[in-house]
This record gives sequence, C-alpha cells and structure tokens, in this order.
Amino acid sequence: MDDLERRIAQARGDEPADLVLRGGQVFDLITGAMIAGDVAIGGDRIVGVGEDYKARRVIDVTGLTLVPGFIDTHLHVESSLVTPFEFDRCVTPRGVTTAICDPHEIANVIGLEGIRWFQQASERMLMDLRVQLSSCVPSTEMETSGARIAAEDLRKVMGHPSAIGLAEFMNYPGVIHRDPNAMAKLRLFAGGHVDGHCPQLSGRDLSAYVAAGIRTEHEATTAGEALEKLRKGMRVLIREGSVSKDLAALQPVLTDVTAPYMCLCTDDRNPLDIAEHGHLDHMIRELIRRGSPVLAVYRAASLSAAEAFGLKDRGLIAPGLRADIVALDDLESCRAQLVICGGRVADDTAFATRGELAAIGRHSVKAPPITRQDFRHTGNRSETPVIGIIEGKIITAHLTRNVVPQDGDKRPDPSRDLARIAVIERHGKNGNIATGFVEGFGMKSGAIASTVCHDHHNIAVVGIDYDDMTLAANRLSQIEGGFVVAEGGRILAELPLPVAGLMSLDPFEAVRDRLILLRDAAKNLGVALEEPFLQLAFVALPVIPALKITDHGMVDVTRFEILSV
Repeated sequence: MDDLERRIAQARGDEPADLVLRGGQVFDLITGAMIAGDVAIGGDRIVGVGEDYKARRVIDVTGLTLVPGFIDTHLHVESSLVTPFEFDRCVTPRGVTTAICDPHEIANVIGLEGIRWFQQASERMLMDLRVQLSSCVPSTEMETSGARIAAEDLRKVMGHPSAIGLAEFMNYPGVIHRDPNAMAKLRLFAGGHVDGHCPQLSGRDLSAYVAAGIRTEHEATTAGEALEKLRKGMRVLIREGSVSKDLAALQPVLTDVTAPYMCLCTDDRNPLDIAEHGHLDHMIRELIRRGSPVLAVYRAASLSAAEAFGLKDRGLIAPGLRADIVALDDLESCRAQLVICGGRVADDTAFATRGELAAIGRHSVKAPPITRQDFRHTGNRSETPVIGIIEGKIITAHLTRNVVPQDGDKRPDPSRDLARIAVIERHGKNGNIATGFVEGFGMKSGAIASTVCHDHHNIAVVGIDYDDMTLAANRLSQIEGGFVVAEGGRILAELPLPVAGLMSLDPFEAVRDRLILLRDAAKNLGVALEEPFLQLAFVALPVIPALKITDHGMVDVTRFEILSV
C-alpha cells in the first residue's frame, strides 16, 4: 500500500497504527468538548480520534488532556541568541510544534546566505520551522546594513518547502506612498501571504496598507489599535516577547467571537525569559489567568494560527491532519508532559538524529577601532532630543531635555538618567558613528554594548563613562559580536555571539546562564530594566515610533527623517 491507502487502512482499523496515545482526553477546538478514546497516528498524520485502536507502539497518557501543537506566528530565531537547532531543542518540549520565522536579522548581516541557511535548517529540525522571505533588508534607507535584498533577490530563494510568503513589511511608509521598491516586492507576492508591521497606523493610511494585500499585524499595542485592525480585516497577533509585552493590553480583545482572527507570537524572546517564564505556554497560562475563555486561547494558539497562514494540515487533533499534539496536566497550567511533532516524540533521541549544520556569518564584526573621543556629542543648543525608554515596549518617547554643552560636548548626566547612546557601523561599509541621549536605563556608571541592534545590527553602546564605552565596543570586535558589560576599565560579563554577531554556538542552557551573569552585571551599573540588552537593540530600530538612533543619526520615526542636531 502507498501512504494514502495505508493511512485509510489504519483509520478503519484494518492495519495497526504506528502509535496510539491511550487514556487521555482530546480538547476539541471546534465544539469545545472533551473526547475520550485513543488518538491513533500513522506516520506523520493522525488517523483516528475517539475510537479503540491497535498499534505497534502505545503511550499511556492517562489523566492528560491532549491539544493541538502550538504555532508561534511571528518570531526571529536569531533573537533567541541560539542557532535554529538549539531553538528547536529549547521550545519544542514546551509544545511549540510550528514556528513562522523571519530571518531578517541574519539577512541584514549576510544577505541571502542567511535565508538559505535557515531554509536548510528547517529541513532537519523536529519542529516545523516556516521561513518567510525577508521583505525589508535594510528596514529603511536611514541605516547601514551588511546587505541589501531587492525583489529580484527574493525571487532566487522562493519556492522552498518551508516558505509561506513575504515576511513583515516594516517599511509601511514605502507601502502607503507607493515606493517603487516596495511595490516590486508586493507584486512578486501578489495573491500570496504577506505579513504586516504597521505600529500605530490608523485611518486611511491603515486602509491603504491593508489594501496592498497585507493580512497580519503583530505591532498592535493597545486594544483600540487591535480592534481597528481587526475591523479592517487584519489578523491580529498578540505578542509577548522579552521586551515587547503587549499581552496585558490586548487580552480583553481575545474573546470567543474574535478568536478565529487572533493568534499568538513571541517575536523576540531569549532563553533566560523562556527558562523563567516560558514561551507560548506562558502566554496561554497568562491569558487564561487574566480571564480569556479557555477555548478562545487554545484556538488562538493553534487552529486560528493555522488558518491565518494557510496551514490547512494542522491546528486540530483530527484524522488526516499533521500529528502535532501536546499532552498537558490541565488546560489552565499548560505544562507539557509529552509533545508529538509530526508523529515523532520530541525527546533527546529525536533531537539527536537531526545531524549538524555548519555555522555561517563568522568574523562579521568589522568596526573601526574606537576611541573615547568618538562618543563626544557636539552641539551649540542646550535643547536636546532624548530617546525615552518605555519598559515592556519597543516604542519610545520623543523627549526634549536641556543639556548645556561643556567644552564642546554634551555629557551624560546620571543624576537625570541621561546616558550616552551611540551606534557604530560594523559591517565595514563606512565607519559611521552617531551619538545621542537616552533616558530610562537608570545607569549610574559603566557601559553596555551589543551587536544585536535591530535590524541593521551595528554596534549599539549605552553608557555613562566614555572609557568604559570604548572598552565595551572594541571588545565586541574581538569576540565576533555579542553582549558586553564594562565598568571601571574591566569587562564584568560578556556573551559571544559569533554567528553573524547574533547567535551563540553554545547550548541554550549555557546562553541562559551567561544571560543571568549579564543581567546581574547590568544591575550593578544601576540599570533598572528587566531586559536591558534587547531594550538597547530596539532603540536603534527606525520603523518603530517615536525617536530612535541609527549610524546615520537620531531618527524621528513619526516624520520618517533624520534629525539635524
């Protein structure tokens, strides 16, 4: 028999199933009922639910509730700071069986090579990693990235089995004002799936953006914004990352009525946050705790996500669908006791069979040697634009503070929580260095620096002391990128990220432990933010309002222009 005939025979009981889960109950996301009986699996497909089946292998799930595997509808694996294989090992045991990623972080450093690397990784991973094609590399013309990807370049990587469509279209001004490059990419994917990214866009501008065929949105940060986007036909993805924490604001919007059009995503979440709180499992627990209907939450985590992205082969525990199943103690606590991914048990044996994939993007940090003079911020006016950090958000405030120049330099002032912020071009293109001020880190001394600097991934440094900023920035070149904390002329903690300056080659457990040391070191500088490193990274993203900084200078995102300061 071929696979089709065999599947039918197993469903009828004419042939034994390959695997049966026995003793549990299935949470049916269509009716909300609990279904008793076996779940039979043949190959990578479910062949039967609620009947008695014979099988070559039986797993006892007595007392457990079975739900469809969770689908993270938007994330950047690079922001987990580990390779795709380690990301797989980190989150799949928590119930994430499908992840829809945008590899634009690595693409901004090394271009199409990075996208192809993710596509190759997806072929070997236990979870189903869907690799969207990056739409905005660079995100704007107001930054220097390591690569540029045009529509004709995207055509070269289309057609891979992991593809769904075009990843988040961050250059929303380019869409609504019909920029030729933006139009070429949208035409290339006309009739297909295009992910959205339009923070605070509203009214006719939002209508113009949606009219371009863009159907999802993960940047809604208020209930009102989410509702307007739902009413205009967008699927709203509730996001809860390590920095971007929108769950509390959007939770009231998730109801039994809206659940078919809402999904869950993490966007950017690191191994320390995953270890301490969780991944999508954390979001499910928190939404239920805050009062969202249990059925609505589990639909958003799987069935609604599958429907939103055209994945018709998953999202339910039902015959003929992909065998992505999570066995839980109970629905409220969402603690995975067993995960089945494409018919395979997600255990150490399964992870060990994936093979290896050679690292790429090594020695990508090509910044010029930095001196303390590079961090001086000149200017004749005391009136100064300042980036205002909003903890738990990647949006920032556009503040104005009086900073009186001293000897031609506007200096950091920890007594007013005014730290120096600098972005240093590190791709070997032009050696740009831009400086400014940021408020909200709470830093009293020292410096922290990073090559995780969205989306161009130049070096970002924030500090009080120019010598420590110099030490931290130069150290990043020596360790091939990563995170560094410096104070008093010493490196207090660091995490090398040699894969394109974005990902570690170590196991996720080692990265988690390093992040604990880095967080503690940052606190010793007075930093009050829970996640200062990713917060620093987003200070440099010029497509998120309101004030940001790139290697070109301070960016007024609302007006989409470089400030003259």
